[in-house]
Amino acid sequence: MLHFRRSTLLKELFHTNLKRPAAVSRNKSWLPSHNCVAAASFDAKVVSTLKVLHADVHRPLLSGGASWSTRSYCVKSEGAVTPDEPGKKDDVTTGATGDKNAGILPSLEDLLFYTIAEGQEKIPAHKFIAALKTTGLRTGDPRLKECMATLKETLKNTSDGVMLDRHLFKKCVQSNIVLLTQAFRKKFVIPDFPTFASHIDELYESAKKLDEGQVADYIPQLAKFNPDLWAVSLCTVDGQRHTVGDTKVPFCLQSCVKPLKYAIAVHDHGTDYVHSFIGKEPSGLRFNKLFLDEEDKPHNPMVNAGAIVCTSLIKQGASNAEKFDYVMDFLNKMAGNEYVGFSNATFQSERESGDRNFAIGYYLKEKKCFPEGTDMTSILDFYFQLCSIEVTCESASVMAATLANGGFCPITGERVLSPESVRDTLSLMHSCGMYDFSGQFAFHVGLPAKSGVAGGILLVVPNVMGIMCWSPPLDKLGNSVRGIQFCTDLVELFNFHNYDNLRHFAKKHDPRREGGDQR
Repeated sequence: MLHFRRSTLLKELFHTNLKRPAAVSRNKSWLPSHNCVAAASFDAKVVSTLKVLHADVHRPLLSGGASWSTRSYCVKSEGAVTPDEPGKKDDVTTGATGDKNAGILPSLEDLLFYTIAEGQEKIPAHKFIAALKTTGLRTGDPRLKECMATLKETLKNTSDGVMLDRHLFKKCVQSNIVLLTQAFRKKFVIPDFPTFASHIDELYESAKKLDEGQVADYIPQLAKFNPDLWAVSLCTVDGQRHTVGDTKVPFCLQSCVKPLKYAIAVHDHGTDYVHSFIGKEPSGLRFNKLFLDEEDKPHNPMVNAGAIVCTSLIKQGASNAEKFDYVMDFLNKMAGNEYVGFSNATFQSERESGDRNFAIGYYLKEKKCFPEGTDMTSILDFYFQLCSIEVTCESASVMAATLANGGFCPITGERVLSPESVRDTLSLMHSCGMYDFSGQFAFHVGLPAKSGVAGGILLVVPNVMGIMCWSPPLDKLGNSVRGIQFCTDLVELFNFHNYDNLRHFAKKHDPRREGGDQR
């Protein structure tokens, strides 16, 4: 077993910006010189340490196959193969002498092991899991499924069920080494995630002290929620997760579903078709007013009239059951297959107390706002169903992160929505998403968001993260009191406002920079 005492040096190597070449065979030409690292770029201490390390490892440089597990770095040093020395390939491959392996850097799996082991020959599995969590990744991340399954199976076959040596560790991580390397080299969008998460916790505790607002009671099922419930979840575009509070309690999306179904409609039909039925302007009126613009169209898809028309554009000609399954499939993909449910009690309650929405529906029918052949009462049923879709803060934060990530779900890597639909959705969320508070929110917070009367606020920081805040007590405009406070405090602390200058605004933190100065 290799006794390696220079863990600090290996950590420095691990965080060096190395470019890993693709696996090559004997018949393939050498990679371009920019993928090689000259030995002169390392000091004598590094070179001597690598000699000691590889004299033990004997890792081959070249392999007859293209197996990605035989990774190596091209380093010009004593004994290294060059294009002018083809005869030396066999010597290096067989590892006949320790000196000829001295110029080859350890694999990413080796470096990851030494970084976590800190000089020890074995590491406990829980130490790896704890280190993983500090990067923001979860063990349940779908991208790490193979790694976690191999880890579980490997531990079953060890004598103590806890410790992993270097070879067992490499076996566990090799299937996800690219993602793990990014995480431990702090190459995610939020490099110092523990510090950022601690700031989020402080903002959460600050907003928790607020006791103003009233729980919505015009829908009987919503009135049953405890006003003390308060939760915040976030998911970055790299899949880093943080939650605090009552994040596993299901609640209905209500109006937070409006931007999501608008995104689906634009994804299916394109911007021009959707906006031949719906406008793009803030209405300046209450969200449930019976009012149309000068062209007899609803002002935007974030008010009830526009959302009802938008609902009629989804899967036209299909039954409500088929339409509902279609939207649920989209939302499940946006949430990375995390919890998305349905509250039948809320749906029944909505339908029984939905006189205003029925009035809006008949008004829209009179003005011929629907596509030809639309059954207005059936559309209203579908509208109430979509408002009654349940999520948790955790699953909704992944939906928001999918919008932040240009339509790709961060934790599955699957493209769910087109770039056009995401861009249009975020634009309207920014200008119209917060009821009559939209202008104030755009001014002070400067981020796309959508609130709902269940107490949720779906907040998007484009290209960075998605956040879901949830607390049932609402202000007089229908927005969550604690949620508004959290969003305001967030942008006061971090330079997430759309118009914050990222270069010169020194008063705010930029969590996207490592150590305060690296991009």
